[in-house]
Amino acid sequence: MPARLTRQQAERRGRLAESIAALLLRLKGYRILAMRYKARGGEVDIVASRAGILVFVEVKARASHEAGITAVTAQARQRIAVAAERFISHKRLHPVPACRYDLITVRHLTPRHHKNAWRAGD
Repeated sequence: MPARLTRQQAERRGRLAESIAALLLRLKGYRILAMRYKARGGEVDIVASRAGILVFVEVKARASHEAGITAVTAQARQRIAVAAERFISHKRLHPVPACRYDLITVRHLTPRHHKNAWRAGD
């Protein structure tokens, strides 16, 4: 059984996973609008856009892609939804563009992009 990561190790692992995820998105033609966007009551790892769709991306580095999927709790989805609402409001995006919630899981430096991982209110 692997030793538990220290807080600093987990932080570095998370930042590396976010960098890998952002690179993957750029290679797929997404424009990165924000990284680690924080607003009162919420936060989201990456805000990106492509083809007129605003995409809010959660990134999870785990031992398996399945563990990354299950790590996104209802509470985490709510936190991301709040950040999404605040981002749209702060940027004064009118009309509000089509939005999507994606997940990128990273296992051993290998990312997997899960589009439409959940819907607002799930």
